[in-house]
Amino acid sequence: MSKKIKYTDEPLQMGERVPDFLPPPAKLVKRETTAKVTLELTQSSVDFFKRQAKQERVPYQRMIRGLIDAYAKYQEARS
Repeated sequence: MSKKIKYTDEPLQMGERVPDFLPPPAKLVKRETTAKVTLELTQSSVDFFKRQAKQERVPYQRMIRGLIDAYAKYQEARS
C-alpha cells in the first residue's frame, strides 16, 4: 500500500519574477505573401504528399509549398 499524502494549509511563497521574454503571438508565425498558381502533378506524387501530410497532420499543399521553398532557398544560396 502506498502512503497517504497529508496536505496542510501552509502559506505559499512567491518565486522570483522573470521578465517576459517571449515575442507576441503575431511574431511567432512567419508570414510571407503567397501567389496562387495552377500546377499539374502526377497522381502518384499527389498521393505521396497526401499520405505524408496525413501522417504529419498538415495540409498536403503546405507540404508541397515547403518543399518548393526549400529547393528555391538552396538554389539561391548556391548562386
